[in-house]
Amino acid sequence: MGWLFDNVGRLIARLQQPATCEPFAPNDLTALRETLRPGDVLLVEGKGRISGSIKYLTQSAWSHSALYVGPMVGAETDVEPHVLIEANIEEGVVSAPLSKYLHCQTRICRPVGLTQADCETVCRYASERIGLGYDFKNVIDLMRYLFPGPVTRRWRGRTIALGSGDASRIICSSLIAQAFDAVRYPILPEIKRVESQTGRREVAEIRHSSFYTPRDFDISPYFMVVKPTLARGFNYKDMRWADLAQFHTAQVTLAPEIKDESDEAASMPEFFQCAALTA
Repeated sequence: MGWLFDNVGRLIARLQQPATCEPFAPNDLTALRETLRPGDVLLVEGKGRISGSIKYLTQSAWSHSALYVGPMVGAETDVEPHVLIEANIEEGVVSAPLSKYLHCQTRICRPVGLTQADCETVCRYASERIGLGYDFKNVIDLMRYLFPGPVTRRWRGRTIALGSGDASRIICSSLIAQAFDAVRYPILPEIKRVESQTGRREVAEIRHSSFYTPRDFDISPYFMVVKPTLARGFNYKDMRWADLAQFHTAQVTLAPEIKDESDEAASMPEFFQCAALTA
């Protein structure tokens, strides 16, 4: 069945539209680079047909996710280092420069309290999977899983995992979920109540990585949303408003500077110039 999903995947890739993103506020590459830290998850609002389906089914603006690992030795594009690890439909798991998503709407989700050692493990886990293929069956299963309806609800109750089950194939959110699972960092674990001799208590159970979507990192109570504009220091008094700038320009135009009396006389209508000369 692998060949079937490969053919379907190639068809999906052809149907994908180029990412012509238009962020609400333009991204500042310097601000993004100074704000991001290794271990951060960068969410991206894609504009392709498949991206639109994912956003609709997850009721979220985010259709893609990438892990920020910092500059990678030996991986660069046009002298810009690759700092992201992602899985995309066209290439599978690859590294990418930050400028790739400069013109897209993005969000930084940061794991809180992640130790330096565990952060290195998370980044290394993702980096070691560069070259894996994209799991098209996982995408198709995920859409079926998220689609509302009586048939999918019954199927959802019996489903343990999604995708092909091939360890050499993965999707973007599953890749990042597996990296955090490697250090037991929670994203959206299932909370279950268990009975013991000391009473009832709640325990967390790891969800299978194939069920995760980019939205889950945004709504996770264990990831903090970081906005570069605020992280670098923001003062609303420094904003330049278009209407105020136009008003200032109009004032300058309506009140030109007059240097001396001769200029003042020259600027008068002819009748007033004669009156000024005879006075």
